[in-house]
Amino acid sequence: MTAEARRAKIVELVRELGTVRVVDLAERLGLAAVTVRRDVATLADNGALHRSHGAVSMPAGGTSPTVPEGRERVVGMLVPTVRQYFDEIIDGARSAAIAVGARLVLGIAPYEAGDDRAQVDQLLESGVDGLLVTPNWTPERPDGHSSWMRELPVPTVLVERRAPVDSVCVALDSVSSDHRHGVMLALRHLAELGHGSVALAARQNSWTAFQVRAGYAEGVRLLGLEPQPVIDIERPGRETEAVAARIAEGVAAGVRAVLVHNDQEAIQLVPVLRARGLHVPDDVALISYDDVFAALAAPPLTAVAPPKRAVGAAALELLLRRLGGGELPVHHVELLPELKVRASCGGEAV
Repeated sequence: MTAEARRAKIVELVRELGTVRVVDLAERLGLAAVTVRRDVATLADNGALHRSHGAVSMPAGGTSPTVPEGRERVVGMLVPTVRQYFDEIIDGARSAAIAVGARLVLGIAPYEAGDDRAQVDQLLESGVDGLLVTPNWTPERPDGHSSWMRELPVPTVLVERRAPVDSVCVALDSVSSDHRHGVMLALRHLAELGHGSVALAARQNSWTAFQVRAGYAEGVRLLGLEPQPVIDIERPGRETEAVAARIAEGVAAGVRAVLVHNDQEAIQLVPVLRARGLHVPDDVALISYDDVFAALAAPPLTAVAPPKRAVGAAALELLLRRLGGGELPVHHVELLPELKVRASCGGEAV
C-alpha cells in the first residue's frame, strides 16, 4: 500500500474499533509496527487522530479538532491538466484528503488558457477552506504576475511550483519536486557508464521543462561533461523525426547518450531512431524524464521519477496543518526524484 492508502485504512480501523493500541493496528494491517507508528504520528500531527501512551483514538467528537463541527474540510486544487504527470499528483492529494476525512474539489486552468485567477475565484465561490495551486508560470514570467495569490482569503500552498525570491509569492507555502536534482541523477548515471557528453532534448512550454534545462546546465558543469546545445522540442509529439535527426548527428559526432523530457517524446523516439539504424541502448543510451509510462516502452526506459504522488500528499497535509492554526513558519518543501534504472541506458537494470 502507498502511505496515503495505509493512513486511510488506519483512520477507518480506529473509527471502527475506538481506542486501539498501535501494535494491534500493525498486526491487523500486516505491517511493521514502526511503519504504523510513523503513519499514526503524521495523522496525529494533522489532527486526524489522537494518540497517547501507545494507543490511538479518534479526536474528541470523532473528527479532527480543526474541522468545523458537522462539516468536513474542503480543499480546492487547481492544476493545468489532469493527464499524465498531474494524474499522480491529484491522486496523492486525494488519498491524503480521504485519510483525514477531507474532500478535494478540482479546477483546471490549461497552460494555453491563462485563466488561473478565474478558476481560483470559482473554487473560492464553491466554499473551499484552502487551496492547492499549480499556477501557469513560464520561464519568461517566472511568477506569472501572480501577486494576487498573496491576497487570497484562504491558506494557499503552491504545488510543483516555487516562487522566485523576489516575488511576493515567496511568502506562500510550496511543495515541489527538485527537478535539478533529478537531472543530476540522470547525468551522473550516464557519466558513470562512461559517457563524457550527454545531449538534452527538452520541451520549452512548461515550468518543469525550465527546471530540467537549468538542471542540465548546472549538472554538466559540475560533472565536467562536455556541454551540448539543447535540442528544442517546440511542438511536443509532432516533431519526432527532427529530434531524431539531431540525436543522430550527435551520435555521429560521438555523443551517444541523451536525456529526453518527457516520456511521450522518449517513447516516440525509440522506433524512429531504429529506422535510422540507431538502436537503444546499443548505439545510444536514453533516459526519460517523468516516469509516467517509461516502464511500458520497448525497451523499458530508464527514467527520472519525480515523487508525484508524494508531492500531492505532502501539499495536502501541509495545507491542513496551516488550516489547523497555531504558529507555523512558511514552508518551501522540495522532494527528491529517484532514478529508475531499466534497459534503455545500457546499465544494469534494477
